[in-house]
Amino acid sequence: MTAVSPAFAKLRVVATTPDLADVIRRIGAEFVDVESLAKGTEDIHAVPQRPSFIPKLNRADAVVMLGFEAEHAFLPALLDVAQNPKIMRGQPGYIDCSEDVSPLEVPTIISRAEGEQHPLGNPHYNIDPRNGKNIAKAIADKLSALDPAHAAVYEKNRHAFTQELEIKIGEWRKLAAPAKGTGAVSYHPSMAYLADFLGLKMEGTVELKAGIAPTPKHLESLVEIMKKNNVKLILREVQYSQETADWLAKETGAKVATVATMGGAFPDSGTYFGMIDHNIHSILEALK
Repeated sequence: MTAVSPAFAKLRVVATTPDLADVIRRIGAEFVDVESLAKGTEDIHAVPQRPSFIPKLNRADAVVMLGFEAEHAFLPALLDVAQNPKIMRGQPGYIDCSEDVSPLEVPTIISRAEGEQHPLGNPHYNIDPRNGKNIAKAIADKLSALDPAHAAVYEKNRHAFTQELEIKIGEWRKLAAPAKGTGAVSYHPSMAYLADFLGLKMEGTVELKAGIAPTPKHLESLVEIMKKNNVKLILREVQYSQETADWLAKETGAKVATVATMGGAFPDSGTYFGMIDHNIHSILEALK
């Protein structure tokens, strides 16, 4: 691929999520134009294939994704239709931010009976701030390869982002210390990485299996598990049912924290840092 050479040229970058778009802007600064596909309130596994996505991808120099097949339901088909050789898998403009992430919950058995499985591991690693460093590195490295003239700028911005993130991680750890050891359930199995960071004990999901709606029998069983294990917290990802979460809270005495799996889900979570900050404060507020 031909690298960007004129000093005034900007890389046209399409991110799959708003939080990735924010990190790209932080690192690329004035040398990138960034657009995001998914909305923060959507399910990353079920983003509609909007016609407006096609010209964005057709003109892009790079597409940046979470990876681990998080975008499997919409991105591969869009890339085929966009017919942009620069951003196809295996090309320099195809930027998978999961490459250096250690995956959690890699399935040992692949079966349709197990629901919406991800063979490469749980793809919701972006909500663990420790993985923000991997995301930033992947973006900086690939932007530098596409635009060597500004590689030093990208690396400088990555370093600044990582330094700020390290400070924030320390603050978040201290702030969230009271939540450590708390039993929790989530609606979808998307909280593994955040739970690992905060020290939460995940005891189940509202969904019967990933992507499969709960049955009355499953909900009854979940209530029993929550009571038995003294589960105090229900993590409701913003895209899932408030009514079901409230019912579960009423039946068990647990509190509901509404959280984001992508940036932009709430007015205060438009940035990568804002997304993490919102989730932690929502959890602490629920546990008061």
